Amino acid sequence: MIHSAVCRREAAHGGRLYAELVPPARWFLPLLLATTLTAGCDVADARSPGTTPGSKDTSTSSSGAEAQLKKLTVADAGKMTGYSREKFPHWQSTGKNCDVRDSVLERDGTKVKLSGCNVVAGTWKSLYDDKTLTSPTQVDIDHMVPLANAWRSGAIAWTTEQRKAFANDLDRPQLVAVSAASNRSKGDQDPSTWKPPAKDAWCSYAEDWVAVKTYYQLTVTQKEKEALQDMLETCR
Repeated sequence: MIHSAVCRREAAHGGRLYAELVPPARWFLPLLLATTLTAGCDVADARSPGTTPGSKDTSTSSSGAEAQLKKLTVADAGKMTGYSREKFPHWQSTGKNCDVRDSVLERDGTKVKLSGCNVVAGTWKSLYDDKTLTSPTQVDIDHMVPLANAWRSGAIAWTTEQRKAFANDLDRPQLVAVSAASNRSKGDQDPSTWKPPAKDAWCSYAEDWVAVKTYYQLTVTQKEKEALQDMLETCR
């Protein structure tokens, strides 16, 4: 669960704001987050009027996601041998006693109020189940592609720094504020066994999942690929 910095360059994607995507070959650059996490968090109301989360943007089209999906390597899920969440250091500090979770809460909420750069109030629309959340304590920050799924699909071979970059990625659609219930229902499942209860979210969910797996060059299972294709059809 992660937060985005207010000062970084952003582009609309899947109803939320993210820095523009860069070619997959560059994802492992050292200090990936250094240009993303900024220290300035001194505003009282973090979001200006009119920037409503969940408003659909077409910058990533379903046809583009389908093209990306076709290029993903299909492979059986790897083993969980050696996996632990500690191998994906997450909720990295963003300074002033704040971390990535604060950044995501700030980015994805409306009428967000801050104490320093800690989020203390606001409203969030949970993408997965369309619930309206009125307190930051009701919100979980979900990894779009779960850490365990990433481990099974390629991250087992990464360095700790690469896994840290993945777990704290504020530039790709990898971190999203959702209801605690939906996040825990999802767990580490891929779209072949879990889809958002809100069917209206299937399009952006599949686009985001494909975008993350493409950028990090992670594999998909055959059933996962088929489920994603079905979900992308709801974009039309």
